[in-house]
Amino acid sequence: MDINNRKVVITGMGIVSCLGDNVDDFWANLLNGRSGIDYLKQVATEGYSCKIGGEVWNFEPSKFIETKKVKRLARFSQFAIAASKEAIKSSELDLSKTDSDSMGVLIGTGSGGLPETEKENNLMFSKDKNTVSPFYVPKMLPNMASSNISILFGLRGYSNTVTTACAAGTQAIGEAYEVIKRGDAEIMLAGGTEAPFCQTSLGGFCNMQALTSQNDNPKNASKPFDKNRDGFVPSEGSGILIIESEENARKRGKKPLAELTGYSATSDAFHLVQPHSEGIGAAKAMQKALDKANLKPHLVDYINAHGTSTPINDKLETLAIKKVFKENAKSIKISSTKSMIGHSSGASGAMEAIACIKSIQEQKIHPTINLINKDEDCDLDYTPNEAQELQINHVLSNSFGFGGQNACLILSKYE
Repeated sequence: MDINNRKVVITGMGIVSCLGDNVDDFWANLLNGRSGIDYLKQVATEGYSCKIGGEVWNFEPSKFIETKKVKRLARFSQFAIAASKEAIKSSELDLSKTDSDSMGVLIGTGSGGLPETEKENNLMFSKDKNTVSPFYVPKMLPNMASSNISILFGLRGYSNTVTTACAAGTQAIGEAYEVIKRGDAEIMLAGGTEAPFCQTSLGGFCNMQALTSQNDNPKNASKPFDKNRDGFVPSEGSGILIIESEENARKRGKKPLAELTGYSATSDAFHLVQPHSEGIGAAKAMQKALDKANLKPHLVDYINAHGTSTPINDKLETLAIKKVFKENAKSIKISSTKSMIGHSSGASGAMEAIACIKSIQEQKIHPTINLINKDEDCDLDYTPNEAQELQINHVLSNSFGFGGQNACLILSKYE
């Protein structure tokens, strides 16, 4: 077979999120419109305009990682390992019978071990330089999630890390798709992970005025496409997929959960933190992903929006969708996972890909909650407040990040 015509499929999924530390709980909570947002406990919020977030409550890393090794791993790596274990189990992969040279790892993250940097800096400046942990550097480096997964499972194939901010999880999955398409791997463990909560991160985003200040009712604060939205809710977690060539899945008798049919990444080349004022980069990413999937826009049944609940993103994402889908834009169902889990930066796209795959499997889409007063500039069908049954063959998943990073996936029903 011509490797350029290889089908790439998804055979396993794993997640750690504020709505559950397994895919079944995560999906059930999404369908029920349940919010995982609450007051932050990991970081002191006094003096900050945002005091809420999507924390992973009661996470016990020792359930997934040997106790003596836990302290050597930053939280973002711990999340990725936990989600990877569920994904491998879900895929029914027997690693003892898998060619480890043909299985790789590709993880996206926005901030990596930023909380570790803050912690060690505080120790160094309050005491002395000799207090910095020897484990600091190998904990905080962004590539350590990929590296720790490779070491734990003995995966010696292609390995990489994507750090394209809010697009990183989606781009990691897309790049893993490309690795398999060109024949550099048969199986890829890919996704995103993020554990950003610390004073530095919270303070920086607050001072940018990127975060919500609607703290009175945390579960209602993330409201994508609503005219009263005022910023995103920060979050954490990890989403991991097992992606493989169709031939490999067939050889081991595993029925795919979905097919990955298209991917594209573009740059706005416009602004450090704002999307292009005409949505050009986002529109091009969507169109190129459709072209790669050889899919006409009217055949897309559902769009999982980037949908951050920021005044600028939601308006310009709507504009970009209209550019691509034209007269069909108002008939396509759209929803935002971030309305319930907040924005976990580099992990978001991977967690949303899992929601998309569950939508394809169950022919249902989760709602955009807290959408009460629609913005006149956001005039599409965002599936407000209640899940819906829907015939789904093809899904578009959008992620747009700081720096003008745009990444889109097309996920399709496997037939």
